[in-house]
This record gives sequence, C-alpha cells and structure tokens, in this order.
Amino acid sequence: MDIKKDFPILEQKNIVYLDSGATTQKPIQVIKSIEEYYKNSNANPHRGAYSLSIEATEIYENARTKIAKFINAKSKEEIIFSKNATEVLNLIAYSYGMDNLKRNDEIVISIMEHHSNLVPWQKVAKVTGSKLNYMYINDEFEISDDEIESKITNNTKIVGIAHVSNVLGTVNNVKKIINYAHKKGAIVVVDTSQSIPHIKVDVQDLDADFLVFSGHKMLAPLGIGVLYGKKEILNKMTPFLMGGDMIEYVYEQETTFAPLPNKFEAGTQNVEGVIGLSAAIDYIESLGYEKIKEIEDDVVSYAIGQLSKLDYLDLYLTPNKENHSGVISFNIKGVHPHDVASILDSQGICVRSGNHCAQPLMRFLNIDSTCRASFYFYNSKDDVDKLVMALNKAYDMFKKYIKF
Repeated sequence: MDIKKDFPILEQKNIVYLDSGATTQKPIQVIKSIEEYYKNSNANPHRGAYSLSIEATEIYENARTKIAKFINAKSKEEIIFSKNATEVLNLIAYSYGMDNLKRNDEIVISIMEHHSNLVPWQKVAKVTGSKLNYMYINDEFEISDDEIESKITNNTKIVGIAHVSNVLGTVNNVKKIINYAHKKGAIVVVDTSQSIPHIKVDVQDLDADFLVFSGHKMLAPLGIGVLYGKKEILNKMTPFLMGGDMIEYVYEQETTFAPLPNKFEAGTQNVEGVIGLSAAIDYIESLGYEKIKEIEDDVVSYAIGQLSKLDYLDLYLTPNKENHSGVISFNIKGVHPHDVASILDSQGICVRSGNHCAQPLMRFLNIDSTCRASFYFYNSKDDVDKLVMALNKAYDMFKKYIKF
C-alpha cells in the first residue's frame, strides 16, 4: 500500500516531510475536490435563490452534517466554521469568557498550551479581573491527577486543555479533566488540533463543552477551522463577528441575530476550505483510524528507538508510549535548533525549529527552543533512517565547537 502516491508533493520532491504538526500535506483527492467545486458549483452559499447558489449551499451544509457526524455531535447546528483553531479560541474567549467571568473567578489551562489557547485567556483575565492558573507537568512530561485536582477548584469557571501537546506529543487525559471540571461547575475547552488527525474524537463521549480544530493539520486546505459547542451554550452566547449572513433583522439602531450556526459565521465563508475538509474526512475514514494508528505507532516507535541511541541528543517526550502521539522534540546538545534544522534541510529533511508557539512551556523546561519532528501516516521507517543520517552529519559538523 503506497500511500505517498496520493500526495503529489511527496511524489515530486525528494524530501522527508516531518512537519505535519504544523500542516499536513494534501492528498490528490482533496486537491481535486476543490478544483471540481470551482469548475462546477461555484457560487455564494445562502446568498442566492438561483439554482447554482442553492447547489453551493447544499454542498456547504452537507459538509457541516458530515463533520458533525465525524465528531459525533448531536446536531449540525453545533458546528461553526472559522478561519482556524486560533480564531475559534478567540471566539470562545470573547463571546463566552468576557460575558461569563467576574473578579476572582479562575481560568485553568495547562503549561503545554499553544499560545492560541493561552494569550486569549490572559486578555480575558485582565479585562474581567479573573485569575489565570496553570496545571504543570511532571518529570514524565504529563499532568498528574494530583495536579488536576489541586488546580481545578470550586472557583474555576473555564478549563482550557490541549488533547495532545504540539511540542511534547503528550496525550492528555481530557476525559478525566472534563469530568473533574464539570464536578466543580466549570466548562471545558478542548483543543484537538494535534489529536484529531491521529485519534478518533467523540464529543459526546468526552462530554466536551467546546472543541476546536484546524483543517490544515488533517489533510484539508489552509484557512478552515471548526468550532464545536454544545447548543445550549452557543445559543446563550453573543456573536464574535458582525456582518452579513449572521443577522435576522437589522434596523437603524438595533439588530437581531440569526439562529445557529449562522450567528457565528459572519460574511462569506471559506467554502473551498469546507469542501476540502469534507474530502479530507472522506480520506481519513477510508483509511481508518485503526490503520492510521497502526502505521504511526510502528514508525514513531522506531523513530524513538533510533533517536534514543544518539547520545548527543536531548529528547523531550514521555516514556509512557500509550500517552504519546506522533511528535518528537529534540536538541543536539550545545547546538541551536535553527542551525540543526538548516543542516537537516540541506539533506532534504523538513523539521520545525523554534519555540512552537509555546514559550511558557519552553521556559518551564529551561530551554529556548527545540527541533520538532512530527509524523503522519505517510511517513515511513526509511524517513526515520534519513533523519538519523542527517542528524549524524549535523553533529559531525558541530561537535568540535560544542561546549558542555
């Protein structure tokens, strides 16, 4: 089964792509779905009474229904389209956080959070007078049960948690966190941007209040994100953006808003992104999460084994394999990650270097940045071998300059 043949860029370029945590490559099926839409069905959904606009509306709304089923939402009205997970997290912070928090209420997030699930809560805390508290990780790069139960209190009103860390690959026990937070009367925002490409997500099983993800990390185009929210919560929230298609009636001094989901979808949406996301879901479901897990477990376990043999590397990942996803952060001791990434790039190896939009986590770990290899099902053990060869070359180039 040659999966790479479905990905034109991997077929045409002599590269090892290990940056799927930033954005995945796109299969030809997704690319063609967008092309077909523009060739045959392009019109503005919800805007016209003519047949082409009606057809575009049906395609757009059918995709919403598919996504609702994909994450097991009760209703398609609980699915809101956006630009990306960052925009969605801001929507929740402004439309829910600003209106529902007061002085001395508490927001709890993990030290692992991407800036997108951190900076908006800083803003909410400053404006409302609430407090922003953190759950910290232990020596195994995990959040302990004691940490969950000591940080989420009766004063906690919102908990924000990444399902999977984009730096460490740690799979957080979000179901336990949600259950405990609900006992304390808090709502929970789950960022599944790094998990949903790899792990089946069921919002009803998790009992998540809000759940967010970006399409571009799961084979879909850039510029499409999804908010899931429980209908009873979304109905009480005020819109984040104002404009066309999210209104019911507009008077000179007053406006009433459209029902869900339109209330949160102001202006013309990224219809091609929605079409691409629909096709990406078809591709993931045709392959199946079990197969994805099988491939990734094999390749990532091999990668951890091979990288662990390199005594010049520092690895940042939990030893509990069942709690680890497809992200491996590492550093060559004494060498800046940007220099390492540049050498790897000269060998056709694509990894990310930097703080990965997680500066508080980096400070907690007493480092500035890392290299990050993030795997997906189109990677292979051969890719790992090429990564190791390139790392050995980088180390050979720098070892005489390294000071410990």
